[in-house]
This record gives sequence, structure tokens and C-alpha cells, in this order.
Amino acid sequence: MTSLKLCLPDSITPAQFLADYWQKKPLLIKQGLPKLVGMFEPEDILGLALDEEALARLLVNDPSNADKEAAQWTMKKSPLSDADLAPLLAKEGSNQNHADDTQASNWTVLVQNLEQWSPELGQLWQSFDFIPQWQRDDIMVSYAPKGGSVGRHYDDYDVFLAQGFGSRRWQLGQYCDETTAFVANEPIRIFDDMGEIIFDEVLEAGDVLYVPPKLAHYGVAVEDCLTFSFGFRRPNLMQVLDSLADVATSEQSLFVPMLLEQTLQSSGELQADSIAQIKAQLIDMLSSARGDELIRQSVSEVVSKRQYDLLNPEEIIEDYELVEALATDATLKIDYSSRLIYTQDADDTLSIYANGQRLDDISSVEAQLLKHLADGGTITKDHLSTDDYEIDPATVMQWLENGWVWLDY
Repeated sequence: MTSLKLCLPDSITPAQFLADYWQKKPLLIKQGLPKLVGMFEPEDILGLALDEEALARLLVNDPSNADKEAAQWTMKKSPLSDADLAPLLAKEGSNQNHADDTQASNWTVLVQNLEQWSPELGQLWQSFDFIPQWQRDDIMVSYAPKGGSVGRHYDDYDVFLAQGFGSRRWQLGQYCDETTAFVANEPIRIFDDMGEIIFDEVLEAGDVLYVPPKLAHYGVAVEDCLTFSFGFRRPNLMQVLDSLADVATSEQSLFVPMLLEQTLQSSGELQADSIAQIKAQLIDMLSSARGDELIRQSVSEVVSKRQYDLLNPEEIIEDYELVEALATDATLKIDYSSRLIYTQDADDTLSIYANGQRLDDISSVEAQLLKHLADGGTITKDHLSTDDYEIDPATVMQWLENGWVWLDY
């Protein structure tokens, strides 16, 4: 169902990438996302960073600070204002007329969850359909003038660094772990030593660099540039346990006190044998068919939760406008700022999850259409008017209002 070319070199299949590169080693993908080129310019991102609903950060480095105990970096989180950016932009403008590269500015503006602001950008997720949708995090954009960077660092998740405007030089170093020493007293996790440099190249607009988790990387803007980070992450066990506890509160059988074999013991002692019996019963429950259902629902709710609050739409179309739009070849697509996934159990029972909730009150027709969307499919007027898929426009309006779908005119 993918309509976009996959973001992989022609010489590497999705199976080869997952077997040889995914979470193992980096990969440069020349012109991996050509549709990203020219989609945004720096002014677009700087303007968006000033929106009161945007999740933005401004990072500024001051290497002139001679006090090693004081932070060289400052970070300001949104809301940002013109007063925050104007001095930096003015300095950048004056530096453009200065021949000395040491005058290059070192500041960066980061904006999270770009797919919420641009459904067209969100559609580029389809280029990564060789990785399950439930692992997608968000698309972050980084604007930096010439010389701008966020320092040497690593991430705990997989990321595809896609150049959308200008160029940036990337260096990759060693794999890090919990013993990696960060620079003290800084508001961001950065370090000085990347170890042996294993990659050192300049990415041009359209190029993509895959970086596995915990691999040290360092990007410096060669010129004014926009780098888009397509991040992938998995839930941690604490999130799954929390969700399991929530889901299990509706399972009445779990509230019945356990039966335990009892031996003679000191009245104040909780014996290891008693703990072992409780553990064994817990494992037996989780290993049962009902346990499988509880874990499936728990994991599905965790991975389908939105990381960021849903923006309120600026305007809501009317039912008749939706019908008219679809009649003139508009289409419905998944809105990648939401999380729409599905599961199928051993009996092929289909369950749909949207933004952390299982949808229990939808028809089988709705479930099939939402599954089609979750797989990257498109819904046209033909899907909504056949005997097999006839559906009330009011239902589709609800999908639009919930942010599950996007109407592409």
C-alpha cells in the first residue's frame, strides 16, 4: 500500500536492512527522501517555533565562557518569542559578511512533532514502512545557521537524520552506555570524547543517515540548514507494567485472594517459599490465554499513546463539505500525528487502538477501514459508497475530529 519509495539504497532490501543494520550499524542513504527537499525553508520553522502551541527549544552555546564550572550552553523551552531569536538572527546576518569562520553562530532551534503541523510531512512516514508503525515516535526538525550544532551526544532510540534544506556535516563515533561521562553542569547531555570517528561526511538536501541507538554522533551546519529526525523507539518495561496494572483492574478474578501452601514458620517471617508460590501463580496467569489478552491490550495501549497533546483543529468542516470534497477526488489518509494501530489474535479477531485507547464501540466495517488506513492505505469515495463498505459520513467526521485521519484535497 506504500505509495512512496522506501528510504533505502536500491542495493539493500528491507529484510537486509533489518538483519544487518537495524540497531547494529549506521547507514548513509543518498537521496533517501527526495520529497523532503524544498518542503520547508528556515523561515517556516523559525516562524513555527514562535507559535504558542509549538513544542520548541532554543539551544545557545557560549564558548567564550572561561569558567569551566559554569554552563556554556543555555536552553529555553517554548514559548519562544521574537526577543529570543532577534539578537541571534542579527548576529548571524552580520557574520555573513565576515570572512572568519570562527565567527559562525552556534545556536539551534528544535521543534517537536512536526507531523502535527504538516500532514504532508507526516505522509513521509510511509517511506519507513519496513519498520512497524507502532515504533514511530515523532518527526523533529532542527534549524541551525552555519556552525550551529547541539554538541556531541547519543540517543537511546533509532533515528533517521534527513536533510531537508542546506547541508550538515555528520561525524559518528563509538557506542556509548550508562558509563559514558557527560559534560557536567550542562542543560543537555553532551560529551567531549566520541572515540574513533567511523563516519565523516556532509549530507545534502534529500540525503538520510540512519543512526542506531547509543551511537555517538555530532552534526555541524555547513550552511543554514534544516535536519529532520524521524525517530523510532520502543516502550520500556515500566510503561508496560503500569499499563498492565491499569488494564487488569477490570479483571475480577485477579481480586480473589490466592491459596498458598503453608508450613510451620516464625510468626514474623515472610518465607522465600511463600514469595516463590506467589511468583509462580503470577507467571501462570500471565502465561495463560487470558494473560495473553491482558498483555496484548496493555502493550497496544502503551505503543498507541500520543507523546504530545493533540492540537485543536483551526476549523471543522461540515458533513456536506466532506461529501463534496470526496466527490471531487479528495482522499482520506491516516494522520500521522495520531497513533492508529491494530492487533489480530489467534482467532483473527481484529482490535483497533487509537491514541492509547481500544475502540470497542465500532462496527466491523469501521474496523476494516481503520485497519486499511493504519497500513498506509487511502480511502476514497468508492470505499464509502459500496455495498461492502457503506458508512455514514458522520462517522468519518468523528475520525477527522479525533485527529485519526486527514482529508487530502
